[in-house]
Amino acid sequence: MRRFFAIVLVCFFSVAALGQAKHPFTFEDMMKLKRVGEPVPSPDGKWVLFSVVDVNLEANTKTPHIWIVPLAGGQERILISDQDGTRPRWAPDGKRFAFISNKAGGSQVWVAGFDSTVGKVTNIDPLTHFATEADGELWSPDGKNVLFTSPVYPECDGDSLKARDCNEKKLVASEKSKVKALITDRLFYRHWNAYTDGRRSHIFVIAAPEAPTASGVNRLQGPTPIPLDLTPGDYDAPPFSLGGQDNYAFSPDGQEIAYASNHDKVEATSTNNDVWLVPVNGGPARNITADNPASDSTPLYSPDGKYIAYRAQQRPGYESDRFRLMLYDRKTGEKKGLTEKNDRWVSTFSWGHDSQFIYFVSEDRGESPIYRVWMQPGLPMPLFQVVVRGYNDDLSVTNDGTTLLFTRMGIGAPNEIFSGSLLPLGEGVMPMQKLGGNCRDTTAADPAAKPPECLGPNNYGTQLTHTNSPLLSQVAMSPLESFWFDGANGDKVQGFLVKPPNFDPNKKYPLKFIIHGGPQVPMGDQWSYRWNHELFAAGGYVVIFINFHGSPGYGQKFIDAINGDWGGAPFEDLMKGLDYAEKTYSFIDKDRECALGASYGGYMINWILGHTSRFKCLVSHDGMFNTTSAWGTTEELWFNEWEFKGAPYTNREMYDKWSPHLSATNFKTPTLVVHGQLDYRLDVSEGFQLFTTLQRQGIPSKMLYFPDEGHWVLKPQNSQLWYKTVNDWVDQWLRPSSR
Repeated sequence: MRRFFAIVLVCFFSVAALGQAKHPFTFEDMMKLKRVGEPVPSPDGKWVLFSVVDVNLEANTKTPHIWIVPLAGGQERILISDQDGTRPRWAPDGKRFAFISNKAGGSQVWVAGFDSTVGKVTNIDPLTHFATEADGELWSPDGKNVLFTSPVYPECDGDSLKARDCNEKKLVASEKSKVKALITDRLFYRHWNAYTDGRRSHIFVIAAPEAPTASGVNRLQGPTPIPLDLTPGDYDAPPFSLGGQDNYAFSPDGQEIAYASNHDKVEATSTNNDVWLVPVNGGPARNITADNPASDSTPLYSPDGKYIAYRAQQRPGYESDRFRLMLYDRKTGEKKGLTEKNDRWVSTFSWGHDSQFIYFVSEDRGESPIYRVWMQPGLPMPLFQVVVRGYNDDLSVTNDGTTLLFTRMGIGAPNEIFSGSLLPLGEGVMPMQKLGGNCRDTTAADPAAKPPECLGPNNYGTQLTHTNSPLLSQVAMSPLESFWFDGANGDKVQGFLVKPPNFDPNKKYPLKFIIHGGPQVPMGDQWSYRWNHELFAAGGYVVIFINFHGSPGYGQKFIDAINGDWGGAPFEDLMKGLDYAEKTYSFIDKDRECALGASYGGYMINWILGHTSRFKCLVSHDGMFNTTSAWGTTEELWFNEWEFKGAPYTNREMYDKWSPHLSATNFKTPTLVVHGQLDYRLDVSEGFQLFTTLQRQGIPSKMLYFPDEGHWVLKPQNSQLWYKTVNDWVDQWLRPSSR
């Protein structure tokens, strides 16, 4: 999902390496790091497949490959070196796995034969040849089918063969047409970073190949199969997602598929995804969550087939309502909540093999620990237990139920794969290694804020992969430090600090004050390639960031506090947090401070422009400048209409109250503006308006404009330019030549 995980790595260095001086982290170092994906254990429990993305800065490319590591421990290695590949998924027999590749031109499903005795691929063949491409594949538990998703034209629904030909003809005609105009009669005509072309995401099944023959060919069962569209209609199934857990799943017997889809008429104002069920051989779909007008998503069957677990919200139109873990009884139709006593969001989750446990991750005070909930019949309430602390995600349990696999990140290292042995309820679950994290740092200023589960030994698991250890062993990283202070509404608020490498407590350091986006997306002990705190600190800066009101990990009431109060409590938290840091840490030079933010963080930078002059410079990336124009140019209207309690024509007072552009006469601080042309969450016109205002008022300002980026800067060379421009701007104002 929107997640990336690791922790302080346990590295083994040669004697020579130990003698070498470590250097500050550089952008080039960051581009050399391998980006590790989710772990996928083999059916026999011997191997773990995962994808690794390699970045080539010179070629400006990102290429994924399939890797493998023994579950019992050992050296990870690339498994398919001559072909790009991502999202590996095992066949039930463990003799094959499917993956996604662009080798034949466009995204398609491929199948690789696998010899488990030696851990090698025996053959590789394409499975799909779909004109509209294929992605998101899953192998059915009975081994008979492979599911995949594809964006198709809903008017081509019908007979599979005719539908395939219809889609191909329409796609070719669209690509060849000299006219690129769009005609629409409804909203959601563009989303995230692309305009719609009339296609919808649908779920297909195709007959799976049999096990490889002696000649090494994956034989199809009968004639070349034609994929069957299981979700026809003018709806997206699954709905758009930025990552995270799949929004569809096979039943254990392979005869049914559960999936999420939103059938509301006005999608631009609706978060009402529902969970639907459809037979694997096609037919009418059945909505099992029609009674909930808010979001229901990520269905996952229990191994015994009795239940479907899924995540649900309660308030329609509110994308940051609490994500609860729900349980649907397939026999009775009864639905019940499993996490009502846990006031945190449920993120990625996975069933235990015995269908009694569900493991899930949940944001908590700068970490994302793994929990498990026990659903023993007869208990008045489910029992909870913290399994692993740290910043974790991408959970999976081996078929025999003995091992939990997951990814972890930290402030000083990107994702690696970890494992841990699963023991009965109430017993220790992971090998104990006291490596820090929340239990180490959050109590420094406020013992009352100590999480109760941190009172005992800390569990962190065993690291399976060390793909980046050789590079990171040569880099000077600084640990994350946490502090607490009294913020808005009398609440305790958490902040974090990263010191520069080769830190000298007797020196004064300039400060980069980072403001996170979302606004319901917290920061903590996590890694980012787009806003990397270690890289920001490497140039000799102290880095501070605050989880202000609106941030997850502190309870839903804390999140809800930002609704209708965008420039209120969050701004107060930020200023009080900075005040606290300046008073507490004597090495901060309060005369040399720059604030930087993107998305909501960009909005807050724009708000700061008109409400304080304490910073020497500002960086506003993809920020909202004019609340009314931002409403009229965004695609996900539910967001703006929830946060500002209606549309501008129904609640103009709220939009005007929190619009940064109405305080433009107070602007004084030099500001760098960054925006991408393809950003349809916050249209590029917001950046243009801000830059025009700064220039007309004679305020030192500069604009970095990306014609080929959306809300995030993702292309390697664009990212290089972004970091250089941002850091040069900060250096210009915080490091005058006279100092």
